[in-house]
Amino acid sequence: MHDADQRQGFNTRAIHLGYDPQSHQGALVPPVYQTTTYAFPTVEQGAACFAGQADGYFYSRISNPTLALLEARMASLEGGEAGLALASGMGAITATLWTLLRPGDEVIVGHTLYGCTFAFLHHGIGEFGVTVRHVDLNDTLAVQAAISPRTRLFYFETPANPTMQLIDIQALVRIARMHDVLVVVDNTYCTPYLQRPLELGADLVVHSATKYLSGHGDLSAGLVVGRKALVDRVRLQGLKDMTGAVLSAADAALLMRGLKTLTLRMDRHCSNAQAVAQFLQVQPLVDVIHYPGLPSFAQYTLAQRQMRLPGGMLAFELKGGLAVGRRFMNALQLFTRAVSLGDAESLAQHPASMTHSSYTPEERAAHGISEGLVRLSVGLEDIEDLIADLKQALAVCA
Repeated sequence: MHDADQRQGFNTRAIHLGYDPQSHQGALVPPVYQTTTYAFPTVEQGAACFAGQADGYFYSRISNPTLALLEARMASLEGGEAGLALASGMGAITATLWTLLRPGDEVIVGHTLYGCTFAFLHHGIGEFGVTVRHVDLNDTLAVQAAISPRTRLFYFETPANPTMQLIDIQALVRIARMHDVLVVVDNTYCTPYLQRPLELGADLVVHSATKYLSGHGDLSAGLVVGRKALVDRVRLQGLKDMTGAVLSAADAALLMRGLKTLTLRMDRHCSNAQAVAQFLQVQPLVDVIHYPGLPSFAQYTLAQRQMRLPGGMLAFELKGGLAVGRRFMNALQLFTRAVSLGDAESLAQHPASMTHSSYTPEERAAHGISEGLVRLSVGLEDIEDLIADLKQALAVCA
């Protein structure tokens, strides 16, 4: 990779970095290496590759040329030294945490997390001798009090799924450095276009690339980006030996196609979500709304400092709680009732019965996920049509 590649703009790198068509028979689009294994010219060369003494590919569970290009581009866009592509966001999260944590260690996590991450922590790695502590990571005194000699890392989402709570990354990194603790950030909601945690001091970033990075709802993928020494450990332990969460070369190629339009899509997601949030905040039936682009949002100042734009996700609760929320969701005609996020289509879901059903009702209450909370992933449709759908659904509830 040439130094000139790294000096180019975000969009240019997302489209061109690391690839020269003339080195591939003039093919404008990078080829898909649809192979599981690779031939060695000699036994000695094969042995050197396996020993890590020579560069080269030897088995696609570990590395593949198509995935390597995707990894290089994502590392550049996030401002990291290296990247690793995996089969899903949970593959990225579990491979990372299985690698970095051992029995007897402690991990301090955000107050609210995606449901499957919560389940993995408490019913997966938490059952193998790792202590999980939920802390308000914006409360400096609480964080300091939670740290012990066994604390190995901080793990959190910002914004958090589904409550939209933000974490001040730089402030938490300062605490982590004083105690030799790693910082791992789930950047799925923002993508590197809106927020770059590594540039704010984090050690690793994880993504569910199924979401905005792909953008089309037609593949499952995950990514880990950060310091090369850490990423290499996740590749050779968490991916190779523990999870086997291997991304296919065909899906890696589709994901690189998604990266080419990432900024265009994110700009539209954000502008549509801003308009939806401004519409909802003045509706009599809306009790509370959480969106970083509203001045009424409790962490609006942090959002302005930490995020390029406020994102395409929002959460709100209607007066009347769960019963009214269900009527509202069932009345939607353009918004699709579905989990996931970041697609071209606008999606609506009910976290308590869907993505966060792995929490008990008591756990949801403790972690700020009310039974009536509705989460919207605002898509790329014409904003007039989205507002019209919300209006008619609210009218049904009136």
